[in-house]
Amino acid sequence: MIKKLFLGLLGLILIILVAGVLFVNLSPQFGENPSEDKQAEFEKLDHYSDGKFQNLIPTDMDMGFAKAMRMMPEFFKDDPSRRPDFELPIVSVDSTELVGKVFPTRLVWFGHSAFLLQLDGKNILLDPMLGEVPAPHPWLGDKRFFEELPIEIEELPEIDIILFSHDHYDHLDYESVQRLKDKTKAFYVPLGVGSHLESWGVPADKIHEMDWWQEGNENEIFLAFTPSRHFSGRGLTNRFSTLWGSWVIRGKNDTIYFSGDGGYGPHFKEIGEKYGPFDFAMVECGQYNENWKEIHMMPEETAQAGVDIQAKVIMPIHWAAFRLAMHSWTDPVERVLVKAQELNLPIIAPKIGSKIELSANPEIQEKWWIKP
Repeated sequence: MIKKLFLGLLGLILIILVAGVLFVNLSPQFGENPSEDKQAEFEKLDHYSDGKFQNLIPTDMDMGFAKAMRMMPEFFKDDPSRRPDFELPIVSVDSTELVGKVFPTRLVWFGHSAFLLQLDGKNILLDPMLGEVPAPHPWLGDKRFFEELPIEIEELPEIDIILFSHDHYDHLDYESVQRLKDKTKAFYVPLGVGSHLESWGVPADKIHEMDWWQEGNENEIFLAFTPSRHFSGRGLTNRFSTLWGSWVIRGKNDTIYFSGDGGYGPHFKEIGEKYGPFDFAMVECGQYNENWKEIHMMPEETAQAGVDIQAKVIMPIHWAAFRLAMHSWTDPVERVLVKAQELNLPIIAPKIGSKIELSANPEIQEKWWIKP
């Protein structure tokens, strides 16, 4: 009997392992690694070596096995403060309000780091992760805090440009790309990320890969891909295989900064000196922890980064949609508001779905994240 139980358990483990290997190798969610030819080109860069992209300054990401094991119970603890316990006041967006004329610069926030930017008559999507779960399978992640998006992908107008900051699941989503690829004219992505998009059916002539400090112009919109302090990877073995970064977006009258993900560092001042001042900056503020602060800023650093890049107004992003860390879901916004006030830095935290109009001098109207 013991032998049969042992063999049955062993068989179950083998089935799980085989299923896992097949899933990783066959699921399109994982994307595709850059080709050997692309990797050979990357080797010529000073921030790529031994088959991996490197941060500009030393960035320690190794917590060690023992420390990681100690954190596991806390990470998976059912803490009610990590999700809203009330229905968030999502503002619905009427598709007719997004077309018909050239609007003053404005944005619509989808929560986390996803935005629609309307600039000089162009529609630009930033990190449009519009799926339910930031993971390769629904079983492997927590669902979005709200069920209905401000507007569904199919109701969006034709998209002129999509910008991705890096290839993590909470920023680059397979299902969203599938629903967007036929209504989008151009994709601007970090080096190597184009391999994912091509494997998902995006035509190669629509994809523009960018290196740090590289500049481009798409339909009269100036774009510059700038550094961040982070990492990449969608599978178990391809960490650092593609580049990560932030974006500078400049129209006729407004200059905007989108930070993507990353820890605090001197690159913010460099970006501010080269491309600032910025009329509006979306800066990461969420999913942080002291154990990984080198790759995700703390809220106080978010405010300081806004000062460094010479932003006239900042907006905290990377919060209010998913639980990816151990802090309460409102901790990011409450802490960054305090620090921004201390630094005399204008800051806004709009409702998800509300139209953020730069010409209207946007400001916080209410603390909508507090339970009514």
